[in-house]
Amino acid sequence: MIFVSVGSQKFQMNRLLMELDRLCGDGSIRQEVLAQTGRCSYRPVHFRGQPFYPREEMEQAIQACDLLICHGGTGTILSGIRMGRKVIVVPRLSRYGEHVDDHQQDLAAAFEGKGYLLVAWETGDILAMVEHAAVWTPQPYVSNTEHFVAMLRDLLSKMEAEKHG
Repeated sequence: MIFVSVGSQKFQMNRLLMELDRLCGDGSIRQEVLAQTGRCSYRPVHFRGQPFYPREEMEQAIQACDLLICHGGTGTILSGIRMGRKVIVVPRLSRYGEHVDDHQQDLAAAFEGKGYLLVAWETGDILAMVEHAAVWTPQPYVSNTEHFVAMLRDLLSKMEAEKHG
């Protein structure tokens, strides 16, 4: 199953839903698709979706999916890669009225550079990324938070040892 999330921004992201609907309709994508459609005005015909899911249902859908296709929001990306899902990000772009700026491109590029996810820079790239994801293995996610906490613990241990040593 492919789970799609456009997040909860006040802006629409119709182009993502429209392209996926087209790909499902013409048979290019044959998997079941389920979507969180947010504030989009476009309503898919060839897959199921609803504007918002309760947090637990979102997490269950991400856990159950084989592939997560999402906007470039930090929360959605981290949910997917922490759960070990294959993730394709389609960044929201200001030129389409999807956000106030293009920071999601920077975030997507940073995660892509670490091998955590794939990026469809334009909706025309989605099918190629879906096909590539079928044979691609993401790098395991390493949280900077965990690394920072480990470094802090190590430093505190050394300070404690010096104090008593």
